[in-house]
Amino acid sequence: MADGGRLILLGAPLGNVGDASARLREVLASADVVAAEDTRRLARLARDLDVTVAGRVVSYFEGNEERRTPELVEALRDGAVVAIVTDGGMPSVSDPGYRLVRAALDAEIPVTAAPGPSAVTTALALSGLPSDRFCFEGFLPRSGSARRSRLRELAAEPRTLVFFEAPHRISGTLADLAAVFGADRAAAVCRELTKTYEEVRRGALGTLAGWAAESGPRGEITVVVAGAVPTAGDRPSDERLRAEVAEEEATGVSRRDAVTAVAALHGLRRREVYNLVTGG
Repeated sequence: MADGGRLILLGAPLGNVGDASARLREVLASADVVAAEDTRRLARLARDLDVTVAGRVVSYFEGNEERRTPELVEALRDGAVVAIVTDGGMPSVSDPGYRLVRAALDAEIPVTAAPGPSAVTTALALSGLPSDRFCFEGFLPRSGSARRSRLRELAAEPRTLVFFEAPHRISGTLADLAAVFGADRAAAVCRELTKTYEEVRRGALGTLAGWAAESGPRGEITVVVAGAVPTAGDRPSDERLRAEVAEEEATGVSRRDAVTAVAALHGLRRREVYNLVTGG
């Protein structure tokens, strides 16, 4: 590999161009190659930012990722700075990019990022639901039976869940969430984040399913759902709780914080977990 070749992931605004970072502007203007999910959207973004993209622009989307990845890796090997940008948010997070990142790493090419907005964390923060621990599930399966099967696997997940969904499937997805998770489970539907018609609907899944069926919401949609509340029968064994505290401590946190995190995860009193760990 020639000196200087590196891959840069660009976090693009979700909608409001005012969220674009100075590094995004700098990299768009200086990269040798810009791989864009939609070249027309890239052109519009560059105009809005008053940036001239001097490098070669290529399309890089789901339909041509497999074919184009080797070409981009070859450019990286030749010393090019390649930037990848999707329609909004970070590449590779339910968007094109992972395949290229993996190929670049396998070729021992440096990979870095100019981080930016993320629909996942933005929706989580706006939802009003617990955000100390969460899991991102991306898009659920498209077919109803496969979607319900996946939701049954997630029904007991205690962490807050974040999903992406297409507008034409949101009504069916919310109905399935209400049926599998329970109509009273708290949730939030975040639509068109940072855009002119941004909307966040908070409420029980049953209520949100009824709203979606009636209104047919449009635009980019992120759904945040509260985790399951553990019941007495879901309590992990003493051995498991001790092991989880040890795992937390191994990351460098204090015992106090480790105990607090494990107790919160399982809906237990902190004192109960502390006594298990210390033998108190």
